[in-house]
Amino acid sequence: MKRFNSFPLFFKVLFASLLLVATPAQAQDTQKKLMVFGDSLVAGYGMSLDQAFPAQLEKKLQAAGHTIKVINAGVSGDTTSAGLTRLDWALQQNPDYVIVVLGGNDMLRQVDTKVTRENLEKILAKLKERKIPTLLAGMRAYRNMNDFFGGGFETIFEETADKYDAVYYPFFLDGVALNAQYNLDDGIHPNPAGVNVIVEKIYDDVEELLKRKE
Repeated sequence: MKRFNSFPLFFKVLFASLLLVATPAQAQDTQKKLMVFGDSLVAGYGMSLDQAFPAQLEKKLQAAGHTIKVINAGVSGDTTSAGLTRLDWALQQNPDYVIVVLGGNDMLRQVDTKVTRENLEKILAKLKERKIPTLLAGMRAYRNMNDFFGGGFETIFEETADKYDAVYYPFFLDGVALNAQYNLDDGIHPNPAGVNVIVEKIYDDVEELLKRKE
């Protein structure tokens, strides 16, 4: 009798063990993925990966109760053309949301605004086709380049976001650009303190993005 009575207890222990093993997998299944797709401002030029924008944003989102993984899909030096070229490869990570931060290098290299607009439209069109809610972060031209662009650079981002129903954040470097305490010595890339400013300023718009796909 003792031998047979031991079986129910054995199966109870086995079942409990399986539940413990399944829990992490189930957590992964429910975890959303937010991909930040962009250039060196995303990659974290001049700092460690845990100081870069995606990592700092993930910390803030998780602290607020979101079960979410933020993917760093930034490549230093990327223009909108380079971003468009690697988009399909990046999307193999199957993100639930995407933040696009591109255009700064187009401005620095004085790329024709028609090319920048066309690339951004193709990127957002592909994301919309895949039904991936998107936030487009805008960029601004340096004052001495406004004449070159005829004032048409900054309008690209808002008009493209409107066209493809993306959340629009006017200026990714808001509060950081031209502020020495928030930038590396090159005066272009934010330092860790600058990244924290960016995270705080863009956070409400990221929350709006997450509401688009619960």
